[in-house]
This record gives sequence, C-alpha cells and structure tokens, in this order.
Amino acid sequence: MASFALALGTATKNKDEKIIEAFFPAPVMNPSDELVASLTTIATYTESNNTIEVHASQCDAIAIAFISADQQTAGQFAIKAAASSQPLVLVILAKDEKPRSIAEGFLKLQLISQRLAKPHCIILDGLFSLLHNIAWTNKGPIDLPELAARQIDARLAGETLTVYCVDKFPKMVDYIVPAGVRIADTSRVRLGAYVSEGTTVMHEGFINFNAGTQGASMVEGRIPSGVMIGNGSDIGGGASIMGTLSGGGQLVISIGENSLLGANAGLGFPLGDRCTIEAGLYVTAGTKVTMLDASGTEVGIVKARDLADKPDLLFRRHSVTGNIQCLTNKLATKLNTELHVHN
Repeated sequence: MASFALALGTATKNKDEKIIEAFFPAPVMNPSDELVASLTTIATYTESNNTIEVHASQCDAIAIAFISADQQTAGQFAIKAAASSQPLVLVILAKDEKPRSIAEGFLKLQLISQRLAKPHCIILDGLFSLLHNIAWTNKGPIDLPELAARQIDARLAGETLTVYCVDKFPKMVDYIVPAGVRIADTSRVRLGAYVSEGTTVMHEGFINFNAGTQGASMVEGRIPSGVMIGNGSDIGGGASIMGTLSGGGQLVISIGENSLLGANAGLGFPLGDRCTIEAGLYVTAGTKVTMLDASGTEVGIVKARDLADKPDLLFRRHSVTGNIQCLTNKLATKLNTELHVHN
C-alpha cells in the first residue's frame, strides 16, 4: 500500500517522557511498498499515520531496509543511530493528513525545508495548536516548565544556559541548511521555510514556516506564513507582506517572477510577474487604484484585488494628490548577480 512519507529520527523528551521535538535528517517521500513492508516487520507498524518509538538495537535492521530500498542517506543515519543513546522515533505517514503528534508535525516542517514538499502542497492544519512553546537553547530544546531548574543547574556547574528564543518553531538551520543559500541572520528563518537555491536572506529578512522562495530571490523584508515568492523577485528592506488568510480572507498572497516590493512597501494581494510596488507604498486587496493608459491618462478606478496576478504593473503614489496609480511597468526587476553567484 502506497505511503506518503516516512523517516527515522531523534526525539527530545521532557521529564514526563513526552516528545517535544524531533529531528529527521533523511526523510523519504513516497516510499516503496517494499520499504514500508520491511519497516512494518521491524517496528511493528500496523496502519495509518503513526509515530513509533524504536530502540537502537533495531537500527541495524532498519538501516538494511533503507539501503535495500536505495535510500542510502537514511541508511547511513540508521547505522549511526544504532550507537546512539538518544530517544529514536520512526514516523510513517500513510496519508497526507493533518498532523496528530508533535513528531509528525516536525517531520512535515522538515519535508518543506529539505525541499521535498512545497508550501501549500502538504496538510499542516492544526499544527500551530499542536506544538507548544519551547526554550531553544545552546543545550538543545527544553520544555518551559523545566527551564528554570536547568538554568540553575548550569550556573552551579559554572556554565551559562543561553536561551536563543521561546517559540513553537525553531530556526531552520539547526535542522537543515539547504544548498546554495545565504542567510545573514539564521534566527530569522523558521523551520518549515522553503528556501530555494540562489536565495539570499539579509539581516532584516524573515521567512516564516510554510512560506518561501521558488528561485533565486533577494529577501530584505518579511515573508509571512503561506506566502511564496517567484524566481528573480526582490523583497526590499523593511517591506512587509500580509500573511495568507490574514483577517479571515480567502486570498492566497504571492509574488510572481522578477518583481520588486520596494523598501518599506507592503503587499496584501497576489502580485504578478515583472511588477513593482514603489518604496513606502502599502497596497492592500481593497486599496482603490487609479489606472493610467500609455499616455498617462486616467482610465478608471479598480480595487487592487482586481489586478491580482496580472503582469507588468507599476504601483506608485502621486506625490501631490496622494492617489495610488497603476501603469505599465517598463523596467522588469533584475537581481544583482554578484550578490547571488557564489551562494
């Protein structure tokens, strides 16, 4: 029976032996029936989506199953896991359904960050309520009720327990560093971000989970959950994009290819290819926009949502009247290749 995904990984538990996070370095998408059958025998998997705790003594057999299925990276991890004292879990997802356990949620986030699945292409419903806040520290993830005691123990041992953040989601690079990217401040890219090869994320850039880039892009602004940026597009410094479904709407926000969201600009509707929103201009879906023809004559007023996904548009604010205008964009955005060629 065909399965959606599976992976062997390490798990972190709290003092009550409950899993609070999981690390999957080599997940397998669409595993073969033979691989699933082999793992079923080893790990007593029955059916449906399951998180199975496994012992290190089972890892040699799991490694053989992976290698026999030509999943060499997963097999090598299983070989190393056989010598580990860390808790180990095998997650098998028979179907792409809303995650029911923390381990399932972390596996799905890692599928996205490892570029095995794109945002909006796998089900993450309920993930935010499933996960809970964790202290992400230099000693690994720590459940918040245990943090104070751990900090005291560290001080008494002459050490400092550094808390990088308190959040449901850790930073992506603690789990995977995708090939060919540059991230100036790694804390600003969450696990579950999809960062395509050639992308540069500068210090004030931010990419949330279930969001990202579909090619070489410059990110100096904020990409919230659910938003995807097309190849060659530039999110200017301080620029902001409304999150998908912000305010309860049904508009999936995205930016097409070779477009520019200017510094400190904002976007609240799907922007097409080769479009520009000038610096400092925030255009929401309901913003009324004056349309100009090739001669600069006003030809009508529309809401920005009516221009969703249309290409070759320039949005600007008239410096005297304050009206937001839209006209043909004669200059397509081109990224500075010097900034991306060595990613």
